[in-house]
Amino acid sequence: MPINFDKALGSHERALLLQSRRTSILASNIANADTPGYKARDMDFNQALKKAKFNTDSPASLKTTHAAHFSSVSKGVFSDVAMTYRTPSQPSLDGNTVELQKEQAAFAENAVRYQATLKFLGGRFKGIRAALRGE
Repeated sequence: MPINFDKALGSHERALLLQSRRTSILASNIANADTPGYKARDMDFNQALKKAKFNTDSPASLKTTHAAHFSSVSKGVFSDVAMTYRTPSQPSLDGNTVELQKEQAAFAENAVRYQATLKFLGGRFKGIRAALRGE
C-alpha cells in the first residue's frame, strides 16, 4: 500500500511553502525601508492557507498517472495569493509605508512559525521512517 503524504503531512507542507513566500515578502519590505514611495506588502497567511487546502485541483497542481505516483502541489498554486498593502500608523513624507519595527517583528514571528512547522514535519517523517522499519 503506497503512503499518502497528503494525509500523513496534512496541510503542513502547504504552510511551509506559504511561510517561505511570506518570508520573502517581509524581507523585501525590510530591504526597501528607505526607498522613497515603496509600499509595504503582506499576505493574509490564514486566508492563503485555507485557499491552498481547497485548491489542490487547480491547473498548477501536478496530476498522477499511476496509483503508485506521489501526489505533489506545485508552487504555482500559491502564485495567486492575494497581496495586501500595509497602512502605516505614521505616514512618511516620502510616501514609503514600511514601518521597520513592525516588519522586523512580523519577520521574526514568521521565522518562529516556519521553524515550528519544520520541527513538526521532522517528527512526522521520523514517525513514518519508524513505521517503515517496523519499529
